[in-house]
Amino acid sequence: YPMAGIAIAFQKYMPTQGLFHSKWIGLDNFRYVMELPDFYRVLWNTIYIAFMKIIVGLVVPILIAILLNEIRKNAVKRLVQTLVYLPHFLSWVILSGILLDVLSPKEGIVNAALRGLGFQSIFFLGDNTWFPFTLVLTNEWKEFGFSTIVYLAAILGINPALYEAATMDGANRFKQTLHITLPGMTPIIVLLATL
Repeated sequence: YPMAGIAIAFQKYMPTQGLFHSKWIGLDNFRYVMELPDFYRVLWNTIYIAFMKIIVGLVVPILIAILLNEIRKNAVKRLVQTLVYLPHFLSWVILSGILLDVLSPKEGIVNAALRGLGFQSIFFLGDNTWFPFTLVLTNEWKEFGFSTIVYLAAILGINPALYEAATMDGANRFKQTLHITLPGMTPIIVLLATL
Protein backbone atom coordinates (compact mmCIF):
# COMPACT_ATOMS: atom_id res chain seq x y z
CA TYR A 1 0.00 0.00 0.00
CA PRO A 2 2.69 2.62 0.80
CA MET A 3 4.42 1.85 -2.51
CA ALA A 4 1.36 3.23 -4.34
CA GLY A 5 2.75 6.68 -3.58
CA ILE A 6 5.43 6.07 -6.22
CA ALA A 7 2.75 6.86 -8.78
CA ILE A 8 3.02 10.52 -7.75
CA ALA A 9 6.34 10.71 -9.63
CA PHE A 10 4.47 10.01 -12.88
CA GLN A 11 1.58 12.41 -12.26
CA LYS A 12 0.94 16.11 -12.14
CA TYR A 13 -0.07 15.46 -8.57
CA MET A 14 -2.66 17.73 -7.02
CA PRO A 15 -3.40 16.99 -3.33
CA THR A 16 -6.99 18.15 -3.78
CA GLN A 17 -7.54 15.58 -6.53
CA GLY A 18 -5.77 12.76 -4.72
CA LEU A 19 -3.60 9.92 -5.95
CA PHE A 20 -6.17 8.33 -8.27
CA HIS A 21 -7.54 11.46 -9.95
CA SER A 22 -4.39 13.47 -10.66
CA LYS A 23 -3.35 13.82 -14.31
CA TRP A 24 -0.92 11.12 -15.56
CA ILE A 25 2.10 12.74 -17.30
CA GLY A 26 4.51 9.80 -17.62
CA LEU A 27 8.19 10.73 -17.48
CA ASP A 28 7.70 14.52 -17.78
CA ASN A 29 8.70 15.11 -14.13
CA PHE A 30 11.94 13.18 -14.67
CA ARG A 31 12.70 15.09 -17.91
CA TYR A 32 12.10 18.38 -16.11
CA VAL A 33 14.50 17.49 -13.28
CA MET A 34 17.18 16.20 -15.66
CA GLU A 35 17.03 19.38 -17.74
CA LEU A 36 17.72 21.64 -14.75
CA PRO A 37 21.13 23.33 -15.15
CA ASP A 38 22.58 21.95 -11.89
CA PHE A 39 21.19 18.42 -12.23
CA TYR A 40 24.54 16.65 -12.60
CA ARG A 41 26.10 18.61 -9.75
CA VAL A 42 23.14 17.77 -7.50
CA LEU A 43 23.31 14.11 -8.54
CA TRP A 44 27.06 14.02 -7.83
CA ASN A 45 26.59 15.68 -4.43
CA THR A 46 23.88 13.15 -3.54
CA ILE A 47 26.07 10.18 -4.48
CA TYR A 48 29.14 11.69 -2.79
CA ILE A 49 27.35 12.44 0.49
CA ALA A 50 25.53 9.08 0.49
CA PHE A 51 28.83 7.22 -0.05
CA MET A 52 30.49 9.14 2.80
CA LYS A 53 27.51 8.43 5.07
CA ILE A 54 27.72 4.70 4.34
CA ILE A 55 31.46 4.52 5.01
CA VAL A 56 31.38 6.64 8.16
CA GLY A 57 28.16 4.96 9.28
CA LEU A 58 29.92 1.59 9.21
CA VAL A 59 33.39 2.46 10.49
CA VAL A 60 32.54 4.69 13.46
CA PRO A 61 29.97 2.43 15.20
CA ILE A 62 32.11 -0.68 14.67
CA LEU A 63 35.16 1.05 16.10
CA ILE A 64 33.23 2.47 19.08
CA ALA A 65 31.59 -0.92 19.77
CA ILE A 66 34.98 -2.65 19.78
CA LEU A 67 36.43 0.02 22.07
CA LEU A 68 33.40 -0.19 24.38
CA ASN A 69 33.83 -3.94 24.56
CA GLU A 70 37.37 -3.42 25.86
CA ILE A 71 36.21 -1.31 28.83
CA ARG A 72 36.29 -3.54 31.89
CA LYS A 73 34.45 -1.33 34.40
CA ASN A 74 30.73 -1.87 33.85
CA ALA A 75 29.75 1.50 35.32
CA VAL A 76 31.99 3.35 32.86
CA LYS A 77 30.80 1.18 29.99
CA ARG A 78 27.13 1.89 30.80
CA LEU A 79 27.79 5.62 31.13
CA VAL A 80 29.55 5.77 27.75
CA GLN A 81 26.78 3.70 26.12
CA THR A 82 24.16 6.09 27.47
CA LEU A 83 26.05 9.18 26.32
CA VAL A 84 26.62 7.69 22.88
CA TYR A 85 22.98 6.65 22.48
CA LEU A 86 21.41 9.85 23.86
CA PRO A 87 21.59 12.00 20.67
CA HIS A 88 19.56 9.34 18.82
CA PHE A 89 16.53 10.29 20.94
CA LEU A 90 16.83 14.02 20.33
CA SER A 91 14.89 15.68 17.55
CA TRP A 92 16.75 17.06 14.53
CA VAL A 93 15.12 20.41 15.34
CA ILE A 94 16.80 20.48 18.75
CA LEU A 95 20.11 19.26 17.36
CA SER A 96 20.03 21.78 14.52
CA GLY A 97 19.65 24.58 17.06
CA ILE A 98 22.61 23.22 19.03
CA LEU A 99 24.68 22.85 15.84
CA LEU A 100 23.86 26.37 14.70
CA ASP A 101 25.15 27.69 18.02
CA VAL A 102 28.22 25.44 18.17
CA LEU A 103 29.26 25.93 14.53
CA SER A 104 28.41 29.63 14.22
CA PRO A 105 31.22 31.49 12.39
CA LYS A 106 31.18 34.40 14.85
CA GLU A 107 30.10 33.04 18.22
CA GLY A 108 30.39 29.26 17.93
CA ILE A 109 32.66 27.36 20.27
CA VAL A 110 34.34 25.47 17.40
CA ASN A 111 35.32 28.66 15.58
CA ALA A 112 36.35 30.28 18.87
CA ALA A 113 38.75 27.36 19.37
CA LEU A 114 40.02 27.71 15.79
CA ARG A 115 40.61 31.44 16.26
CA GLY A 116 42.35 30.71 19.56
CA LEU A 117 44.73 28.41 17.69
CA GLY A 118 45.42 31.12 15.11
CA PHE A 119 43.20 29.84 12.28
CA GLN A 120 40.45 31.65 10.38
CA SER A 121 36.79 31.03 11.21
CA ILE A 122 35.03 28.52 8.98
CA PHE A 123 31.40 28.82 7.93
CA PHE A 124 30.72 25.07 8.32
CA LEU A 125 27.05 25.26 7.32
CA GLY A 126 27.52 27.63 4.39
CA ASP A 127 30.86 26.77 2.79
CA ASN A 128 30.60 24.40 -0.19
CA THR A 129 33.83 22.66 0.78
CA TRP A 130 32.97 22.06 4.44
CA PHE A 131 29.21 21.46 4.28
CA PRO A 132 29.24 17.83 3.01
CA PHE A 133 31.65 16.82 5.78
CA THR A 134 29.65 18.77 8.37
CA LEU A 135 26.46 17.09 7.18
CA VAL A 136 27.97 13.60 7.39
CA LEU A 137 29.64 14.14 10.76
CA THR A 138 26.58 15.69 12.41
CA ASN A 139 24.35 12.91 11.06
CA GLU A 140 26.79 10.32 12.35
CA TRP A 141 27.03 12.03 15.74
CA LYS A 142 23.25 11.77 16.09
CA GLU A 143 22.77 8.25 14.76
CA PHE A 144 25.89 6.16 15.49
CA GLY A 145 24.71 5.25 19.00
CA PHE A 146 22.00 2.95 17.67
CA SER A 147 24.38 0.99 15.42
CA THR A 148 26.98 0.89 18.18
CA ILE A 149 24.53 -0.84 20.54
CA VAL A 150 23.63 -3.37 17.82
CA TYR A 151 27.31 -4.10 17.11
CA LEU A 152 28.04 -4.37 20.82
CA ALA A 153 25.25 -6.96 21.11
CA ALA A 154 26.82 -8.87 18.21
CA ILE A 155 30.19 -8.85 20.01
CA LEU A 156 28.59 -10.15 23.19
CA GLY A 157 27.12 -13.02 21.16
CA ILE A 158 30.57 -14.31 20.18
CA ASN A 159 31.59 -17.45 22.05
CA PRO A 160 34.09 -16.52 24.84
CA ALA A 161 35.86 -19.86 24.33
CA LEU A 162 37.21 -18.50 21.04
CA TYR A 163 38.96 -15.66 22.91
CA GLU A 164 40.31 -18.07 25.53
CA ALA A 165 41.72 -20.36 22.83
CA ALA A 166 43.27 -17.39 21.02
CA THR A 167 44.88 -16.22 24.29
CA MET A 168 46.30 -19.70 24.85
CA ASP A 169 47.73 -19.59 21.32
CA GLY A 170 49.42 -16.27 22.10
CA ALA A 171 47.12 -13.85 20.25
CA ASN A 172 47.11 -10.33 21.66
CA ARG A 173 43.95 -8.17 21.89
CA PHE A 174 44.49 -6.69 18.42
CA LYS A 175 44.81 -10.10 16.77
CA GLN A 176 41.76 -11.33 18.69
CA THR A 177 39.80 -8.36 17.40
CA LEU A 178 41.04 -8.92 13.86
CA HIS A 179 40.51 -12.69 13.73
CA ILE A 180 37.61 -13.33 16.14
CA THR A 181 35.61 -10.16 16.84
CA LEU A 182 35.33 -8.75 13.31
CA PRO A 183 34.51 -12.10 11.66
CA GLY A 184 31.96 -12.75 14.42
CA MET A 185 30.33 -9.39 13.69
CA THR A 186 30.26 -9.89 9.91
CA PRO A 187 26.59 -10.97 9.61
CA ILE A 188 25.42 -7.92 11.59
CA ILE A 189 27.78 -5.63 9.66
CA VAL A 190 26.33 -6.90 6.38
CA LEU A 191 22.78 -6.52 7.69
CA LEU A 192 23.25 -2.94 8.89
CA ALA A 193 25.19 -1.99 5.74
CA THR A 194 22.27 -3.28 3.68
CA LEU A 195 19.73 -1.41 5.79
